[in-house]
Amino acid sequence: MGLVRDVLGQYEITGTVGEAEVLAAAEDILWQRIQRGPAIGTPEEMMDFLRVRFGHLAHEEMHIAWLDQRHRVLSVEKVASGTIDGASIHCREIIKAALRANAAAAVISHNHPSGQGSPSNADRCITKELQTALQLVGVRVLDHIVVTAGECVSFASRGLL
Repeated sequence: MGLVRDVLGQYEITGTVGEAEVLAAAEDILWQRIQRGPAIGTPEEMMDFLRVRFGHLAHEEMHIAWLDQRHRVLSVEKVASGTIDGASIHCREIIKAALRANAAAAVISHNHPSGQGSPSNADRCITKELQTALQLVGVRVLDHIVVTAGECVSFASRGLL
């Protein structure tokens, strides 16, 4: 029982569908919109994808969308997982992931399980640290998005990058 996808990529409900199946299907649909097509159309498309991907979690995670030189999405990777109020981020591991993806740019994101989207001082500090580290290997940080179940807050749109 669950969701079935046909050859055209359309979904059909077969029996009882749980929350996990619905979220997985929504993430898949949004992933198809942003994956390696034209450059990310709007920041809202990326935010919708991220909110569905991990805005609902009860613990913090950091994800990074790796982009090519034309800002097309190469991959989206979970790079850290933590507790209800934090996650340990290691620049060395982030750099390794950027090189594996052969990325030219990145959109950093992490969730706030509290539901408060405002960036904290710790969020600002880790953003600067990641910007500096990634710049050493030629990867530009385009944005850092704080994700909650109800909203996304962009560092770039607030002038914090």
